[in-house]
Amino acid sequence: MKKLHLTMAGRRARNGYLFILPWFIGFVLFYVRSLYMTVQFSLNTLTVPPAGGYTLDFVGLQNYITAFTGHGTFKQTLVTSLSNMVIDVPLIIFFSLFVAMLLNRKMKCRGLVRAIFFLPVLLNSEAISGTLSYAAQMMAGGLSSTSAEMAEAASSGSAVNMQYFIALFGELALPTSVLDYVVGAVGRISDIIKASGVQIVLFIAALQSITPSMYEVAKIEGATGYETFWKVTFPMVMPHIITNTIYTIVDAFSRSDVVNLAYTTAFTEGNYGLSSAFSVISSVITCALLALVVWFMSKRTFYYN
Repeated sequence: MKKLHLTMAGRRARNGYLFILPWFIGFVLFYVRSLYMTVQFSLNTLTVPPAGGYTLDFVGLQNYITAFTGHGTFKQTLVTSLSNMVIDVPLIIFFSLFVAMLLNRKMKCRGLVRAIFFLPVLLNSEAISGTLSYAAQMMAGGLSSTSAEMAEAASSGSAVNMQYFIALFGELALPTSVLDYVVGAVGRISDIIKASGVQIVLFIAALQSITPSMYEVAKIEGATGYETFWKVTFPMVMPHIITNTIYTIVDAFSRSDVVNLAYTTAFTEGNYGLSSAFSVISSVITCALLALVVWFMSKRTFYYN
């Protein structure tokens, strides 16, 4: 029997398909039917009789029309969830990469420090992030005070008052949208930390896979740390940025208010058809956002062997 000779690219492609095969089998066996039933329920009025089971009464697109024109909170909840996602995802990615670069450096008790950053993922502990949340709220609340008051408050104590620096940003004539984004980022710092554990681990793995000789060449050429980051580190971790972005968007969607609204509509109000319409609409929009982000970032990504 003649052996099948594969090129290096062919063997890598084969290994990739074998790697995702268990996921694909599970997706076909467990999720395809659920997706089909969700779409089916969204086109019907579902009734659960006392004897058990359910009956479907076809209503076409009525549930979708109700979602956009008849329901009181769906549109607002959907827009809010998407807005939070657009704000949170870049912050989580940049914060994760920054922390990963710090944790990748040689230091004492490096393993312990890495574990501390991953603890919120394992425990989802409010105690771990409560202090950070309180500090962030204090920082965000400082915008309503005058810069003179901020300066006096900053100089009156031994600790640095971050409210003063936020007020300085306000006096630099930055656009209101930029300032609001910064304030929103500060106000979300505890959520960002809790949502960054997995991304930090993936970025650390990406940083450790970069060949040290590339940094040695950059150093020999006289590149600064800033230039080394943009010319070596950032291009090399760009494929992992795409992976982390996809994970972060999906994770943010699964924890969003629109998912909670769909759950409440189904299991509290008993309106399974409308709940399924909520799920289909939000899922389609999220998938479209994922496709757009991946397409945009893939055009600017360098893939290396």
